[in-house]
Amino acid sequence: MRGPRASETVSGPGRTAPSGPIPHGLSAAAYVADDQGRITGINRAAERLLRRAAADLVGLDAHDVLHRDRHGHPVPRAQCQLREAGVAGRVQQGADLWFERGDGTLLPVNWLISPLEANGGTPSTLLLFHARDADGGEERRRSSAQPLSELGRLALLAELTTQLASTMDTDEAVRRLVSLVVPRLADWAVVDLITENEEVRRAAVITFGDGALVHRRDLQGPMPPIPEHSPMPVARALRGAASALADPGMYRGPPTSGMAAEQRRLFSVTGMHSAAIGPIRGLREVLGALTLGRSDRPEPFTSGDLPLLEDISRRLGLALDNMRLYQRQRKVAETMQRHLLPQLPEIPDLEMTVRYVSAPDASQVGGDWYDAFVLSDGAAALVIGDVVGHDLEAAADMAQLRNMLRAYAWSQQAPPSKIVEWLDHAAMELAEVDMATVIFARVTRAGSAGWELSWTNAGHPPPLLITRDGLTEYLTDGHGILLCSGALLPRPDATALLPPGATLLLYTDGLIEVPGESIEEGLERLRRNAASLAHRPLESFTDDLVARTRPTDNEDDVAVLALRIPEPDKAGHMRIRDT
Repeated sequence: MRGPRASETVSGPGRTAPSGPIPHGLSAAAYVADDQGRITGINRAAERLLRRAAADLVGLDAHDVLHRDRHGHPVPRAQCQLREAGVAGRVQQGADLWFERGDGTLLPVNWLISPLEANGGTPSTLLLFHARDADGGEERRRSSAQPLSELGRLALLAELTTQLASTMDTDEAVRRLVSLVVPRLADWAVVDLITENEEVRRAAVITFGDGALVHRRDLQGPMPPIPEHSPMPVARALRGAASALADPGMYRGPPTSGMAAEQRRLFSVTGMHSAAIGPIRGLREVLGALTLGRSDRPEPFTSGDLPLLEDISRRLGLALDNMRLYQRQRKVAETMQRHLLPQLPEIPDLEMTVRYVSAPDASQVGGDWYDAFVLSDGAAALVIGDVVGHDLEAAADMAQLRNMLRAYAWSQQAPPSKIVEWLDHAAMELAEVDMATVIFARVTRAGSAGWELSWTNAGHPPPLLITRDGLTEYLTDGHGILLCSGALLPRPDATALLPPGATLLLYTDGLIEVPGESIEEGLERLRRNAASLAHRPLESFTDDLVARTRPTDNEDDVAVLALRIPEPDKAGHMRIRDT
């Protein structure tokens, strides 16, 4: 009787029956585990690598019997990526794991785990693995001369997809791709990208040396235009033609184009004797070309290498397409934001500055806003507000509120509380805003006493007053409910004198809120930073205050408006502090 093929499931006598077949034709080592992590089937290739018979493994917990760290110690369950991926039922690959063999030695492995549809619908997982060398660096160079196994190709493409999906920076995406294919597949990687102006830029020429990637920046930079009819592989790839092989012999004659001359220089300087070149395609257009070249290893690329090259370049193309779309949206959003947020007015004897920092993971437009303008009676109006959300809808709501508030404040000679009451009515009836906060304030001269601030606060963090000597006070009076709550209650007004040299700070909650931290802690951090910077000129004060106070993991917009009250000079005249 014949023994099972390497691609068949093997189960031990008296053990649990397999929960799912190992796919036929699979040469890689593999085992199947049930939803509890118990091995239910294993193939011959895995038996050979692990130096264990199926009868010694089937029915046992794979994590307990196999998974070890580099020192041979059992891996804590909570720290085992392979086990975590199996329990979560997701596709994942990794390398930082060792399997304990039957003779007690350790087998460093690269692995790829995937959910498997088992008999009767019982959840199970399939694990593919192969041996790797634990030394890393030099072994990476030696093993790269060997053709990739089926598992190696799957692992490479899975890792590439994961790496490209987690960045929106083009240069970083190229670096990540190159680090995965050099020297595993090639001694050189060259990435040519077509800009939105239809120009070609050689974005990367990278090799591997002394244990690290080496960038040949002397070969990078702008490229000649794409020849319309050139039969050369890189020109064809940039026009969207199929992948092709190339060698330096193609460029021995007089160059027919500037791009051919650059290619001849590339082959000469790098010493590449063989290359595979393919187009980098997006969803709608060709974005560039990817060249993999060999100079150190003797074997040339063959037509059998082109499908893998195309898989790699296709993944890069989709990633670059998403990045370009993101950058276009970001540019449009930033332009919209600049038009939505106003320019500050010139107000005699008062100094003002503003800062706006958009949410890092949004479309760069948000619901935080500031405003400052001169009213019809000569008073200075100050506004800080926040509409819930940091997306285009929040920005549109913010624009409506800002314009309505400006109209009411300009046309009606009324205290701040009344202006905000009218705004609240209009917001619920006309603007359809879900929720918003706002501070509306007036700054007027108060004779010899200096300047007076009158304000009302609709659910917003309180203004902060900082004297020139570093004394601080949160102006908590005048506080009422937020806008669009449905409770149309009378709103309070408050007044305060602004002493000479003082700074008034209006801000949104993105400046002080940190996940897991109380608002009081954020307010205290802002107060202490503001006090320490009170002596600074206003621009420097505001820059450093935002840098020190804004949380590094902040996911919200930040708007800040700072007002500096003039100081009297020796002759008794008011002046702005020197900047």
